[in-house]
Formats: sequence, structure tokens, C-alpha cells
Amino acid sequence: MKRPLKLALAAMVLAPLPALAHHSYSMFDMTKTLALKGSVVRFKWQNPHSWIELDVPVGSATERWAIEATAPANLAQEGWKRTSLKPGDNVTIKIHPLRDGSKGGALAGAQLVDGTRLGQF
Repeated sequence: MKRPLKLALAAMVLAPLPALAHHSYSMFDMTKTLALKGSVVRFKWQNPHSWIELDVPVGSATERWAIEATAPANLAQEGWKRTSLKPGDNVTIKIHPLRDGSKGGALAGAQLVDGTRLGQF
């Protein structure tokens, strides 16, 4: 078999592997749910995953949390819109925290100041 053909076959076999690993939720403790009250820094409505950066007051300090969400199409099915969160909005967000204790997690749901609930709050 010629080298270019071998390389093409290897690429076709190995290409799906990163995609499979990418969608693992093993870094999150899906058995725990944590509620965070804070101020939205940024809401990134993007594929393959949307993101929320949240400043959470802790005493006289502030912690910055990074919250990973699903794709916009999935969020839209739960009532989310690109404009659901804006910088400065005060929200309560429920997450499944990172197993290593870092300031982050997987989005479970959110409650806006007006009482609107999005996702699985």
C-alpha cells in the first residue's frame, strides 16, 4: 500500500477519537448540585459549548467561576436565548461542580432576578 493511502486510512480511523473524548462529563461531579449567586461577566453563546463567566461574592472578595453549558441548540430547547444573560445581570446559577474543586462546573439551570427559570433549575 502506498504511503499517502496509508496516511489517509489512518486519518479516517483516528479522526473520530478526539470528538468522542471531548464530550465526556467525567470532570464534573454530576451527583452534586451547587447554587451560585453572582453577577454575569460574560455569556458566550457558541458551538460546541456555550459558557458563562460569573463573579460570585465571597465575603469581601469575589471569585470568578467558569460554567460550561451545552450547545446553543440544546439551550434553546430549554428556553435560553442568546440574550438571556447580559453582563451585570444578577442571577442564581445551578451547576454540577468540577471534581478537582476548581471554580467551575457544568450548567444545570439558572434563575433570573425576575424569577424566570431556565434549564433544570
